[in-house]
Order: sequence, then structure tokens, then C-alpha cells
Amino acid sequence: MQIKIAARHGGHIAEDAHKRIQEKAEKLLHYFERITFIEVTVDLERKEGKWAEIRVDAEHKHDFVAHETHDELLAAVDLAVEKIKQQVRRYKEKIQDHRRDPHAGNGAP
Repeated sequence: MQIKIAARHGGHIAEDAHKRIQEKAEKLLHYFERITFIEVTVDLERKEGKWAEIRVDAEHKHDFVAHETHDELLAAVDLAVEKIKQQVRRYKEKIQDHRRDPHAGNGAP
């Protein structure tokens, strides 16, 4: 799995913040092991606060996307990670439930 962290508009992410964002992104693997790529984009220069967007690519699924704005960068990342977790959980439950459901064409009532 690959993780890419970038800042928009030429902004710079402090090394400590970069490391913490990386750790938060890696934790998404606990929720869905088929994640192949995570991209975190931050914008530190928005007038409404710090902005974070997370895109997650998983096998057999296009992107999961979440973005959040907050006064603090790591808080914005945390909120976006929570949104991604919810999306991943719902998708994982959906595919697991789909496997458990009896096939409609097998003649069972």
C-alpha cells in the first residue's frame, strides 16, 4: 500500500504533522485490508480554516473520498479519517452481507 501526502498552493507541512498524518492514514488498513493507495491533500491557506481531503483506492472499488475543514490541521485530518472509516465500514458490510445472502436464482423460498 502506498500513501501520498501533499499540500496545495505551495504550502509546507511540518515534519511532525506529516508523520502523524501518515500514522492516521495507515490505521485505515485495520478497517479494510484491501486498500491499495491513500492520498491525503491539505490546504493550509483557506480563509475558513485548514482543509484536508483523503482519497482511498481499494481493490474492486473506486475512490472513497472525504474532506473536512477545521481551525487545526490534525483535527481536520481526524474528521476526514472518521468519514472515510464510515464509508469503508459500510462498503465492507455491504460486500460481506452480499456474500451471505442466498442467491435469488437457486429456487429457495
